[in-house]
Amino acid sequence: MFKIIEGRGFHITFKNGYTVSVQFGPSSYCDHYNLYGYVSNEECGKIGATTAECAVIVDDVLIETPLFDGDTVKGWMTPKEVLKLLNWAESQ
Repeated sequence: MFKIIEGRGFHITFKNGYTVSVQFGPSSYCDHYNLYGYVSNEECGKIGATTAECAVIVDDVLIETPLFDGDTVKGWMTPKEVLKLLNWAESQ
C-alpha cells in the first residue's frame, strides 16, 4: 500500500506489515531540513530532494534496523540507500 503523508513524503506498507516512511519536506533530516517556515511541503515535493529521512514502522512503532546502526530514524539517505531499506523491510 502507498500513502502520501502531508505532502512531504510517503509510506510504503508491505504484506508483512512493515511500513517504510520516506520524508523529504521542510524540517525532515534531508536536503530541505532548514526550509521549515520558508517553503511549503507541496513546494518541496515539486522541487524534489536528493536525500530523505527514513524510518521503519511495525504495529505503529518505530523500530531499530541494522541499516540505521541501531537507531529508529536515519536522515540524509540517498535513493540507493532508500532502495536498500525498502528491500530489507520487504524481506523481513
